[in-house]
Amino acid sequence: MYSIHIEEKEKKMKISIIIPVYNKEEYVAGCLQHVLNQNFDSFEVIAVDDGSTDKSGAICDEIANNDNRLKVIHTPNYGVTAARRIGVENAKGDYIMFVDSDDTLLPDALKSTYNIILKTNADEVIAYYKTQNGRIADPGLRGWTEPTFMIKELLGSRLYFCVLWGILFKKEILEGCLDTPREIRNGEDILMQIKVLAKKPKVYFIDKCIYLYQEGLPNDRKLTLEVEMLYDSILEKTLSNKEYEFDNALLHHKIKVYENFLNNKQFDTYDLYYKRFCKNINKEIPLMDRIIMLLPPRIAYFPVHYYKKFKGKA
Repeated sequence: MYSIHIEEKEKKMKISIIIPVYNKEEYVAGCLQHVLNQNFDSFEVIAVDDGSTDKSGAICDEIANNDNRLKVIHTPNYGVTAARRIGVENAKGDYIMFVDSDDTLLPDALKSTYNIILKTNADEVIAYYKTQNGRIADPGLRGWTEPTFMIKELLGSRLYFCVLWGILFKKEILEGCLDTPREIRNGEDILMQIKVLAKKPKVYFIDKCIYLYQEGLPNDRKLTLEVEMLYDSILEKTLSNKEYEFDNALLHHKIKVYENFLNNKQFDTYDLYYKRFCKNINKEIPLMDRIIMLLPPRIAYFPVHYYKKFKGKA
């Protein structure tokens, strides 16, 4: 069970901002203060304190005591996906925006995305973001974009557009998409978005930077074979029996997972993971990935590692 710190409000909200919070006392006050500073007239903020062991929950409560637009929900540590789901379940808004507690929104994030919703009746409006170092991450996508294209890009680890945050979602499109097991901590946002996109929503990209992302923060998430195989099984179930063919895209996803294992020197995954799909590799897979797959794992480590190192500095 969980507790809610709130004065109940009867007024219907246009937008609910959901912020999962876990041990982010250094960042959460700044995040909330900037989010509450939106130049929009109908929104609420729901901070879900996911069993924090630091002062994060208390900081949220203190801010809520002085601003009734903020609702604080305290839960045991169920994990980030569950925190987002609990936030959505308690949301009064017709539309949802997710923010991580070490990031924040730029002042006109809600206004600019909601205006596009009114003009287009889109199910998702996707903007772009910048980092605290001033780097602009603009995918260059504009207007209506096919969900099938986006799924294939995400499966191929081409993560150049916002996946979860920096997006205004129609609330109903999220139904059934926030049930990822808590064991999955890497790519849980990608999995949620793929589940949404599998419903064939109307997706609209805008020429607007709305989100400030804290780049380079450490995390303790580790790749494990058991969890990655669980991830694969959920993807396969989500994309089975769809109108479009995703077999090669799913295969490309598994290749990228194997490359992540190689980058971590988890060479035993050659037998335990790679051999499960290696016979299916074909010319539809990008050439560089096919070359990597031909190499013994301890040799393949070097091009994979240096590519990822170079990409991380780009």
